[in-house]
Amino acid sequence: MKRIIPVVAAVFLTVLSCTVPSADDLTASVDPFIGTAAHGHVFPGATTPFGMVQLSPDNGTSGWDWCSGYNYADSMIAGFSHTHLSGTGIGDLCDILFLPSMHEFNLSLPDSSASLAKLNRTLFSHEAEQAAPGFYAVALANGVNVELTATPRCGIQRYTSVSDGTINVLVDLGFAINWDRPVDCRLSWDGTSLAGRRISSGWAEKQFQFFSSEFSSEPSSVRMINRGEFTGTSHVEGINIACILTFDLKRGDELIIKTGISAVDEEGAAANLDSEMPGWDFSGTAATARQAWQKQLAVIRAESSDSSLIRVFYTALYHTMIAPNLYSDTDGRYRGTDMEIHTAEGFSSYTVFSLWDTYRAAHPLFTLTVPGLVPDFINTMLAISDQQGRLPVWSLAGNETDCMIGYHSVPVIADAIHKKFSGFDYEKALGAALHTASLDLRGLNHYRNYGYIPSELENESVAKTMEYCIDDWCIAQMAEEMGRKDIAEEFFARSRNYRNLFDSTILFVRGRMSDGSWRPDFDPLYSHHTRSDFTEGNGWQYTWLAPHDVDGLISLFGGREIFLDRLDSLFRVQEEVKGDHASPDISGLIGQYAHGNEPSHHIAYLFSMAGAPEKTESMVRRIMDEMYSDAIDGICGNEDCGQMSAWYVFSALGFYPANPADGRFILGSPALDGATLSLPSGKTFLIIAEGNSPQKRNVSEVFLNGERLARNYITYEEIIAGGELRFVMK
Repeated sequence: MKRIIPVVAAVFLTVLSCTVPSADDLTASVDPFIGTAAHGHVFPGATTPFGMVQLSPDNGTSGWDWCSGYNYADSMIAGFSHTHLSGTGIGDLCDILFLPSMHEFNLSLPDSSASLAKLNRTLFSHEAEQAAPGFYAVALANGVNVELTATPRCGIQRYTSVSDGTINVLVDLGFAINWDRPVDCRLSWDGTSLAGRRISSGWAEKQFQFFSSEFSSEPSSVRMINRGEFTGTSHVEGINIACILTFDLKRGDELIIKTGISAVDEEGAAANLDSEMPGWDFSGTAATARQAWQKQLAVIRAESSDSSLIRVFYTALYHTMIAPNLYSDTDGRYRGTDMEIHTAEGFSSYTVFSLWDTYRAAHPLFTLTVPGLVPDFINTMLAISDQQGRLPVWSLAGNETDCMIGYHSVPVIADAIHKKFSGFDYEKALGAALHTASLDLRGLNHYRNYGYIPSELENESVAKTMEYCIDDWCIAQMAEEMGRKDIAEEFFARSRNYRNLFDSTILFVRGRMSDGSWRPDFDPLYSHHTRSDFTEGNGWQYTWLAPHDVDGLISLFGGREIFLDRLDSLFRVQEEVKGDHASPDISGLIGQYAHGNEPSHHIAYLFSMAGAPEKTESMVRRIMDEMYSDAIDGICGNEDCGQMSAWYVFSALGFYPANPADGRFILGSPALDGATLSLPSGKTFLIIAEGNSPQKRNVSEVFLNGERLARNYITYEEIIAGGELRFVMK
């Protein structure tokens, strides 16, 4: 998608010339702008796979559709900050922001808490903007062409002046969006480098971000600012502080700024910078970042005659590899959830675990695409458990946000144990899971006492009960595989608690009171975003949330025929979601099926699990067609740290982990004509969709290594053994 003026394009082509040959360049099939419009909430800037730095433009606009700092609908840029969230429904981060300009900055703040960067926002055009994995470029209306790239822990900016004069660079630690606000900041200039800290409070209650920046040219002046006033000092501390560095340049001159970041201290940021970016080779660094993405994307070689489909596929695969984010410094130090400094021994620490979303498909995908990182992710979770006394729920920048529901570290750990991953302590993992499940918080005490969470005692009671049941099934599986049959029996029984909320007279799950009566005035179409029995959903959507016990769920309906008829109705119902405060996350609707929110993601595969594979095949192809595209609004809801994209990657390959921790992948209908998965052993797993076309979406037969498959799934063990999966389409 060409969105760039000739000056920036010429520079970009120079960067591209240093990368892999175009015939083999999978990064050319990635468009980081997909999902930046509407409600996708992704950012277009530069990052490396699972990197600490996400250097990206910020519009300076607060609002739900600016959770990543950027939305394609905007026409202003307030600067370029070094940390961003990808696809979340809450806005935070956007730390350590730089804004260059060929003009003097306006310092007349309307109040002492206002941001200088927001006050000095500049226009830009999408025609003067370009993004690729590890690279971003834009021409600003204030006279500076900007290019961005990154190493795992460092951001590198290259500014080019379009005329003779001076470039003023604003570094604004007072800049914030949405929930975030600075509480304690510091800036210091030592004659060579600019360093500082930004401690803020937002979604992450207490976030520490330190940085150290170096400049390819010596500034003619460095001026510290506190609340819009110059201080006349070389350092400044406060809440709303900034700095302006001035550089004398001629037309076409370049200024390179390289910045290391750390959650530990300024020394850690400087050490990260020294280790990863000792020189000033911007183009070489961009090429290295692009090659890192090429290596990760090449794990799956996709084939299709449809170039748009290939672009959607590889952009989805790219989005699955942005988070979790590296959190430990080059020396292994990181800030724990206890706010103490720890050293990761034998693993790298990570953050940004959007587990209510990613346990469903993103983490199962990681066991195939980045298996080497799986032990790091789990060891991070176990370290967090040591520090905060329970497994993480939604970990962000050394903080437990407790966002969303469940204790979904457990399915990630259980899946890894089932797949026989090494590199972490199984006994410690089971102990952490059991301890987390025994606590008296987030409705767990009621869940254990009643066998469900009573509606009048806890908000989101139905959703919490059903998610806890999935987690408990995973604990049971962990215990069974470790020979702990007593624990397994207890938690298998707990995993069936969702049945206590199924009303067989209306065939829906619904809220139940502590006396056993049903909550009155139930409407399966009703949603309230913050106060209801459901989390970002309604009765239509949550009734199917038992992927660990599909046969049990079918029996509650009274058999497969009734189950399949009601499942058909989910996709056909014509009535809309009700409620004045319905959740905006209920998006991507087909009937009442909501693909834009994660509890629906396994539902289309239930047809096959109930004996109607042709309905799964037709529906997953419809979802891929209608909910994903290569347009800027090509993701139908919040991308959610890779989960929306992981669903697409799996489904386009032709299978999906409906139960995210049993090692089985339910067969669907591949959108790709073929794909080759490269495995760590050096083996490959080849997928062929014979006769695939828009007109041939159903599957007549499936063959695994030449043998006709008489079941509706393949296993993880079969994939990693290498071989061939052949779909014969009809």
